[in-house]
Amino acid sequence: MRIAARNEHTSLTKAGSPDRFGYEWSEYSEMRPEYEEQFRRWTAHLRPEDWQGRSFLDVGCGMGRNSYWPLSYGASRGVAIDVDQRSLAAARRTLAQFPNAQVLAASAYDIPFVGAFDIVFSIGVIHHLEQPRRAVAEMVRAARPGGRVLIWVYGRENNGWIVTFVDPLRKVLFARLPVAFVHHLSLYPAIVLWCALRFGLRRVGYFRLLGQFSFRHLRSIVFDQLLPRIAHYWPREAVAEMMREAGFADIRLAWINEVSWSAIGTKPPSRCDQQAEETEGTLAK
Repeated sequence: MRIAARNEHTSLTKAGSPDRFGYEWSEYSEMRPEYEEQFRRWTAHLRPEDWQGRSFLDVGCGMGRNSYWPLSYGASRGVAIDVDQRSLAAARRTLAQFPNAQVLAASAYDIPFVGAFDIVFSIGVIHHLEQPRRAVAEMVRAARPGGRVLIWVYGRENNGWIVTFVDPLRKVLFARLPVAFVHHLSLYPAIVLWCALRFGLRRVGYFRLLGQFSFRHLRSIVFDQLLPRIAHYWPREAVAEMMREAGFADIRLAWINEVSWSAIGTKPPSRCDQQAEETEGTLAK
């Protein structure tokens, strides 16, 4: 039974393309000033001061850029987890200046913490998983009662052209090719997109944001779109339903760059906590 469970866990983890993202984060591991603007948009429900004095868990940290900003805002403790050793090495370099940061090898399907963090977040990871609800359930388990859980995921809205043209090509071609070759191929659509942005492609907020980036940054985004084995594009209601199924209170969604969703919810107090509060209230009377 344990061997079967371990094999299933390994298979699920591999389906999320950690090896391919590990290549990406070894190739694009530099910190860029515009990453803060991206982080602030992806975590639109939280202000910099909301991180001060709080602990957090970053699930699927990649090169650690999304842990960097909460730590710089004054978080008391940050733990960043990922699977691929190249991602973990990049994250350790990114977060080396923070003594209160820890980078650990752990899967989103098997988070080794229970009720430990004020904020648990995952940016750009859940939509690449074969069983996203299972990963969200693990995030809930890692949050303390009353803590908040945030995810940022691809939206279906305004991404029809990707769903119709790019995603089928990714599934049948790019996801099957060696990742280094996919990186080479990403150069050509990146050039096309770069030129389109220079000539005024600004249809949605996301393109207006892309127009501010360097070519290297733009190419990394194109590469990121082409490399994974799995990519879900969810409409608003599907994201909201996933959050409701996880049992959150105070669920809020924000439409990010007119192409994606940031969702946050609060983990309700446990039954023991509620009973303790009721007992304290009774004794106070």
